[in-house]
Amino acid sequence: MVIHFITVGQKMPKWVQEGYAEYAKRLPKSCALKLVELPMAQRGKTNSIEKMKAEEAKRITAAIPKGARIIVLDEHGKQVTTKGLANKLEEWLGGGQDIALIVGGPDGLEQSLIDAAQWKWGLSNLTLPHPMVRILVAEQLYRAWSVIQNHPYHRE
Repeated sequence: MVIHFITVGQKMPKWVQEGYAEYAKRLPKSCALKLVELPMAQRGKTNSIEKMKAEEAKRITAAIPKGARIIVLDEHGKQVTTKGLANKLEEWLGGGQDIALIVGGPDGLEQSLIDAAQWKWGLSNLTLPHPMVRILVAEQLYRAWSVIQNHPYHRE
């Protein structure tokens, strides 16, 4: 299984790239995390938020591998504990299909993508900057995988 981590936004600072890479490389090939960075829609005075979200949704949809299970990160999504995420990851691994884990741009995701998702994941009630979300998601996926493997990384 591959988790295609589809994000809107490019050219992250070096600390973000390194933090993300540290956790992504810890995951085995059977649960690989592949970052797909997409450009944001052009911001401007004449572009409406809905138009920008629609443009980004087209790019995201094109990046979703055929047959992948769609998971979106959404502020209204389900917040889970580490054990809860481990259960989700185990379910995904058992399903055998790739995962498209989607993070929208600064204005969020178009509603059609949210509606198409098999699961909506809410990271926090806090507003988190997109660069930190990349690192947080990679670390939490690694942590969930370590729980499944009874690896001592996660402690309770």
